[in-house]
Amino acid sequence: MISDSEERLDRMSEECGVFGIFGSNKSGEVQDITYFGLYALQHRGQESAGIAVSDGNAVFCHKGMGLVAEVFDKHQLSRLKGGKAAVGHVRYSTTGDSQFVNAQPLMTRFKRGTMALAHNGNLINTDSLRADLEESGVIFQTSLDTEVIANLIARNMESGLEEALKKVMGLICGSYALLILTENKMVAIRDPLGIRPLALGRLGDSYVVASETCAFDAVGAEYIRDIKPGEIVVVDEKGLRSIQTAAPLNSALCIFEFVYFARTDSTIDGISVYMARKQAGAILASEHPVEADLVIGVPDSGTTAAIGYAEASGIPYGEGFIKNRYVGRTFIQPSQQLREQGVRIKLNALRRIVKGKRLVVIDDSIVRGTTSRKIVEMLRLAGAREVHMRISSPPVRYPCYFGIDINTCDQLIGHSCDVEEICTAIGADSLGYLSREGLMKTVEGSGCGFCQGCFDGEYPVEKKESRKERKKEEDNGPEL
Repeated sequence: MISDSEERLDRMSEECGVFGIFGSNKSGEVQDITYFGLYALQHRGQESAGIAVSDGNAVFCHKGMGLVAEVFDKHQLSRLKGGKAAVGHVRYSTTGDSQFVNAQPLMTRFKRGTMALAHNGNLINTDSLRADLEESGVIFQTSLDTEVIANLIARNMESGLEEALKKVMGLICGSYALLILTENKMVAIRDPLGIRPLALGRLGDSYVVASETCAFDAVGAEYIRDIKPGEIVVVDEKGLRSIQTAAPLNSALCIFEFVYFARTDSTIDGISVYMARKQAGAILASEHPVEADLVIGVPDSGTTAAIGYAEASGIPYGEGFIKNRYVGRTFIQPSQQLREQGVRIKLNALRRIVKGKRLVVIDDSIVRGTTSRKIVEMLRLAGAREVHMRISSPPVRYPCYFGIDINTCDQLIGHSCDVEEICTAIGADSLGYLSREGLMKTVEGSGCGFCQGCFDGEYPVEKKESRKERKKEEDNGPEL
């Protein structure tokens, strides 16, 4: 039995998803369209949701803790009715940071008007920027990077929003896919390295922007293109215009979008997530073959790679698990004792399918190793004769600073253990990881570069030491 809380603690988790729409559209209200867009992006964040709407004169917002369907009902959506533009947000946060004050979009009012900001990503110089702002008298209400960005924009508004954004992009460092809604325009920005995905589409006379193209499919929009690294896209009554700011020659899209984060039916920077995952499974079969009776995938992220492995190896593919799709992220948690008893079951083995079989089990990654160990135990209890784990990505050995909740090495079994030791720890008969070369073959032809920092420890931007960290070192003295 795998509980939702156990799996959540043993997955690389993405921060957020964003969706925005601007323009007149006769097929539906902007708040309803945004609601369904966020519904399609629910996998990117399950702790809070929010929608801000502009009617041309003012910006209104409703947000709350929980899933999109929990935060919004017909009454709440009707209160946002009448707008011409909207931005929405779903959020995932690290433990202890899940609270209403940090739900987005973030509303901020200043002398030139109102802004609603929806942000996916993570700044790596937040501490120093926040300290400078606090020293100048700014009082923060949240722990969000987004509030730092909002204050920097407000401080540089002398020449208007677009000039302010150019200046702010020169100050902030890290990953961000950012949507901004004012009374009369919507702005979409992608960080200069393109670490976080952001796509542009069209729905009738409206422009739409989303973290993934699956949101366009959900609302009937047509995909136009991906927003370029360092690009500012402004949409107002005059139409759409693009401002290209300075960006490195080599971009660095997070490779884990294709491994796990993105929905399988999305396309990111020209690459189909489905085809990338299927090819990963096929390459994995050639790199780590094994004699077996059945290939199964750990739902849902391992399923497509398992199909690719089965086709390439000639071993039949089958369903080995049933997933309870009604288990979501809730905020009234059972007691620790009940969690340990597995009351909230997410996965269960199909005993009649796996009993007596030599199994190849495909999963997307191993982070802490606890979920993989539970999966192997579950299959053995169900009567599996052999369990051969195959992982459709390289070992995760290093933390991520760009919007993923793994930020220390001690959270990663791949940092301290080699493949043989991990295999022993999870109790599998054998373990094989996709090579980095094999993974990069799955995204050939994208036209962009990729961040592989969680695999090799080489980051497109180095994390700078914060003032708080420097002060702690000064107080404690140098390490001997």
